[in-house]
Amino acid sequence: MDIRTIGKTPLAVTQFGFGGAAIGGLYRECTREAAMETLQAAWDAGMRYFDTAPFYGFGLSERRTGDFLRSKPRETYVLSTKVGRLLRPVAEDQVPDYSYVNPLPFTVDYDYSYDGIMRSFEFSYARLGLNKIDILYVHDIGAYTHGAEKNAVYQAQLLDSGVRALDELKSSGAISAYGLGVNEVDVCLDVIARHPIDCILLAGRYSLLDRSAERGLLEVCRRQQVSLVIGGVFNSGILATGPVPGANFDYGPASDDILGRVRAMQKIAEANSIPLAAAAMQFPLREPVVANVLIGTAKPLSLTRNTELLKVNVPDAVYAAVEPFTIR
Repeated sequence: MDIRTIGKTPLAVTQFGFGGAAIGGLYRECTREAAMETLQAAWDAGMRYFDTAPFYGFGLSERRTGDFLRSKPRETYVLSTKVGRLLRPVAEDQVPDYSYVNPLPFTVDYDYSYDGIMRSFEFSYARLGLNKIDILYVHDIGAYTHGAEKNAVYQAQLLDSGVRALDELKSSGAISAYGLGVNEVDVCLDVIARHPIDCILLAGRYSLLDRSAERGLLEVCRRQQVSLVIGGVFNSGILATGPVPGANFDYGPASDDILGRVRAMQKIAEANSIPLAAAAMQFPLREPVVANVLIGTAKPLSLTRNTELLKVNVPDAVYAAVEPFTIR
């Protein structure tokens, strides 16, 4: 599998990587056996970049990812996790519902300060059971998650002291790169204007359908050599399932407008005898600033099916034809 470098760093990742939310039980239960089998399928497919987070199953994804990678030679893979949320133990009947099924018995406290980031980093070491983390993403900073009022407080924490923690970790060699892990463009532009970063894990905002990143972010990333890692390549499923009844877009039911756009895209794909999902998976890597596309699933067969889509030859004409149906 081809590799691309992260920002100005020497760190190199495979063009496709494994996203660990689903093995933390996102939307449906994932057994340990299924998680290990799915991680092995990713490894067998040539993926050597693995992303996880404390939030995914409230520590469950980190534990499973670490257990899987522990037997692998450390120089053969790249690992990222996230900071910004601290896990606090609670009684089982007080575990909050963030769409994770059977998560570990914790709740979440947001903390983007120096101390919060350092504590989160140390806790991730323990959950992973590993002694090296390559990339840290500041998780879900921004109004999309917190609303404007609360985000003003959290972003001040990050810019006043949190970035100092990240700089110290990078300069000491504890990590090789850091950036943001978010679902929105505006906060990326805001933070980059105030402090240099290496990379952004951007979910759902640079896809075949949703081109929000083209509103200034791509140009800034090119100019400042900030790499993009793309998550949510199927926009919560609709680019994989097509415009079927009950299709989801952006973490909820797709609107009639979105269904119509995807229906038009699907007709174009069918006219060219290719799956729409193949065009969706391959699209982000047409942009050189994109270093990696994450594939997230808790099913080995789904992982294998998705990697088969990488072998499909998608004509340039398909990408040109779907342009009128994109959203920006």
